[in-house]
Amino acid sequence: MDFSALKDFMDRLTAWRIPGNSVSVHLDGKEVFSYRSGWADVEARVPMDETPDPLFFIFSCSKVATVTAALQLYERGLFLLDDPLYDIIPAFRDVTVLRADGRRTPARRPITLRHLFTMTAGLTYDTGTEAFARSRQETDGRMDTLAVIRNLAADPLSFEPGTRWQYSLCHDVLGAVVETVSGMRFSNYVRTHVFEPLGMTDSFYHPEGHEDRIAPLYHFKNSGETHLADLQRADASLNKADGVLRNVGKHNPDIYGPAYDSGGSGVITTVSDYAKLSSALACGGLGETGERILAPGTVELLRTDQLAPAQRRDFNWPQLSGYGYGLGIRTLTDKALSGSVGNLGEFGWGGAAGATVLADPSLRLGVFYAHHMLNPQESYYQPRLRNVLYACL
Repeated sequence: MDFSALKDFMDRLTAWRIPGNSVSVHLDGKEVFSYRSGWADVEARVPMDETPDPLFFIFSCSKVATVTAALQLYERGLFLLDDPLYDIIPAFRDVTVLRADGRRTPARRPITLRHLFTMTAGLTYDTGTEAFARSRQETDGRMDTLAVIRNLAADPLSFEPGTRWQYSLCHDVLGAVVETVSGMRFSNYVRTHVFEPLGMTDSFYHPEGHEDRIAPLYHFKNSGETHLADLQRADASLNKADGVLRNVGKHNPDIYGPAYDSGGSGVITTVSDYAKLSSALACGGLGETGERILAPGTVELLRTDQLAPAQRRDFNWPQLSGYGYGLGIRTLTDKALSGSVGNLGEFGWGGAAGATVLADPSLRLGVFYAHHMLNPQESYYQPRLRNVLYACL
């Protein structure tokens, strides 16, 4: 193995426009390579590799922990994939659908647990709805997870459950399912049954007490989009040939309140810590600590493409060409279409600020990569990162 090409690729990203990045590669349950490039804090000129492992908001890579936690309960026989959601959260019994003519009519079928796992429930990512306003008022801004999700049931769906794929709050609802079925607060359940068994001591759901370790988030603005005020502020930032990086602080807008545990976007972690979850999934659910978090057959189900042809038409993000969608993760189904040099069945997911989970059980390869830039250039970096990584092996 020679990871010099991966190191060079990460350096090219940070020389281009990514402020800083980090990767951890595990094979057969052991870390075989790690590297950090660029800046942890651009304004303070703190290099990524001269600080303790920084904490990142990993946004949608949190979904990998959520589906893992939910599948643990599935393994215990506490639900089946085609059980109706209202069996667990009764508020979803009488959901409605917003029709093309603006009418709201009763849904013809219930939302199931499978719909939540596979993003086919008809939910959206709209947080400006009556449900969210009502939740803030009822909880005095605390936004308790179950209160928010129960209120969400009153908002109309954008299509009949199971008919389309649409990225949405499905996994936030799945977090509420875990909380209801387990009887534990969602964040406590994941900590106790996923993070702690894997020795993940640097993974959290809320930033309180850890702010000094969090790498600031940045947003890249092309030079054509940059206004005078932006250029003035850029004096303390990092100028690039084709634009400027703007510090947007240490705030995850998907954590809607201090009591809200976001199953879809809530994890704060280090790259070396979250790589332990990638590694465990790559090893059939067996962690590097010797603790098992899922059975091998469950991991196989997790990475099995679930999309019907009608749903697949909506799963059309450019960085996911040649991939299907399993139980909350992408899964490689067509090497020719993807252009990937990886193996069929490689799976994982990405996050809104540039985090990426990759697991390949055929090689027992688990990888976690992260940078900290909103508008993360996924269609550019993700396919290239995967190809460079596999070539290094």
